[in-house]
Amino acid sequence: MSEERLMSKKKPSYPVSKKLDIFLDQYNRKIEIPIFYEDLLRFAGSVVVYDNEGNDTLWVRVYYSDSERKEIDLSLKMVYSILHSDGTDRIFQYLNVDAVDYCTFGNSKPFRIRIRNILNDNFIYFYVKKADASRIYGLELEHMLSPYNLNFLVYKDTLIEEHISGIPGDIFIKNMLPNCTDSQKSQLAKEFVKFNERCMIQLLGDMRSYNYVIVPIHDFDHVVFRIRAIDFDQQCYEGKLNVYRPQFFKENLQMVELVQGRLLEDSIEQYKVEERSIIAKRIISANKRIKRLINAAKVDKISSPENVERLKMEIFTYTKDLKFKKCRNMGQILNLTLDFVKRNYENVSMRQIIDKKIEVK
Repeated sequence: MSEERLMSKKKPSYPVSKKLDIFLDQYNRKIEIPIFYEDLLRFAGSVVVYDNEGNDTLWVRVYYSDSERKEIDLSLKMVYSILHSDGTDRIFQYLNVDAVDYCTFGNSKPFRIRIRNILNDNFIYFYVKKADASRIYGLELEHMLSPYNLNFLVYKDTLIEEHISGIPGDIFIKNMLPNCTDSQKSQLAKEFVKFNERCMIQLLGDMRSYNYVIVPIHDFDHVVFRIRAIDFDQQCYEGKLNVYRPQFFKENLQMVELVQGRLLEDSIEQYKVEERSIIAKRIISANKRIKRLINAAKVDKISSPENVERLKMEIFTYTKDLKFKKCRNMGQILNLTLDFVKRNYENVSMRQIIDKKIEVK
């Protein structure tokens, strides 16, 4: 299926609602910062950034006039301190702003900031973006429902995100996948099944290969791989259910073929059940926080009426749950989706308890 037919051409940016703003404040995501996204747009010029092989990365390195550079550097150091340290200026003397890069590709048009420790040359990235409610819901859901914690801040119309380390999926598939061992390919196939299921349940869309990273982890005498989403712009926006299933993007074809060639149908179903179960446990564990986030989403507008209508009917067809037909917005659809996963898990657990009691008798 072509990308144009699968997804809308342009997703609008949605402002942070009052209820979402209250949620962010309640959970220490809303913190005053000394610089805004618009401040970084005042660059005087730019140069193209190329990778090690001389390819255009679609990023440009921007530079500022002398009169603004000092203030911007200090502000970015303070943002780093708020995000990663105690929020004071005592570490400024050890920090240098190595680069400010700007990307015009995609919806968020982010700035990528590289901060280097001058004592040991270690460096770290973070991103400055225009705050978009869809993306914030995606980040918060990923923080609560995936195996990974996310560090981000929101202040007015500016979003600060920490960098998610890993090998971009498209680069991994092209350069590293062919050299993986048979056992590593089987493990990658398992991870892709779980990743696919997690994205669908969270309603996180557009997980083409360049929107997630592969993270190699050394475990005793072998390497295991994890798959992490890095782009959350398409949270609860599109109307087509397949947009929330990475398996349907042509960029992921090799990963799909890996699953088909390495896993039996029973194994695929087993890994889906495992992922649904662990997400259900996380929903139960983070019950109060998730409820507050969903309550904000249920009164928020983060998609079009047409997309809402289509998605609720496609999920109804998939689940046969009549409640989806009554949904009026994406927040209500998301609420029912998570509740559906939670109820199924609790029902299975209750049946197991009853069966064990019968066996004991």
